Amino acid sequence: MSNTTYTYDAELRVETGTGASRRLRREDKVPAILYGADKEAVSLTFAHKDMIKAQEDEGFYTHILTLNVGGEKVEAILKDIQRHPFKPKLTHLDFQRVDATHKLVTKVPLHFIGEEKVTKLGATVVHQLTEVEISCLPKSLPEFIEVDVSDLVAGDSIHLTDLAFPKGVQSVELGKGEGHDQSIVTIKANKAAPTEDDASDAAE
Repeated sequence: MSNTTYTYDAELRVETGTGASRRLRREDKVPAILYGADKEAVSLTFAHKDMIKAQEDEGFYTHILTLNVGGEKVEAILKDIQRHPFKPKLTHLDFQRVDATHKLVTKVPLHFIGEEKVTKLGATVVHQLTEVEISCLPKSLPEFIEVDVSDLVAGDSIHLTDLAFPKGVQSVELGKGEGHDQSIVTIKANKAAPTEDDASDAAE
């Protein structure tokens, strides 16, 4: 995990409901909820400008966040973010408390490396997944899972079972049993690109 810290100030919210949320948004605040860890859910508000800036950083979605709630620091992860359908506005945030002794379930992004090498050889990298759902203790939460496609050729693919998950990190999907080994990426030959057989014929 990165040593970068993600800390945000929140205010406890007493008024709830559609009308109250609408008023908050007019005041450039974002309504939110914090739940989990066998504690009562609480309603929060954040400054909209702070959350707009935060959501531009990939770490906001993948790191354990520190929320300053009424003078108390609470560790949490972002579980859901709702946006206005056409305005650059956030409309609601869901956070889940983190308990150091309990595993959490969340999604982390897949970082693909070596794609340029594949495309130079006349093939196309087709992504089936861009993130993967994992289960782990908070201390083991990775920023991302790396997927190296640099040695792949047309017809090759990578599945969940091919990934190198960090120690203590499990795939939620694979935990469901056989038949859940999802394809992550496949390599397809461009129509104009010569096939392996064509290359052999040309060499003869």
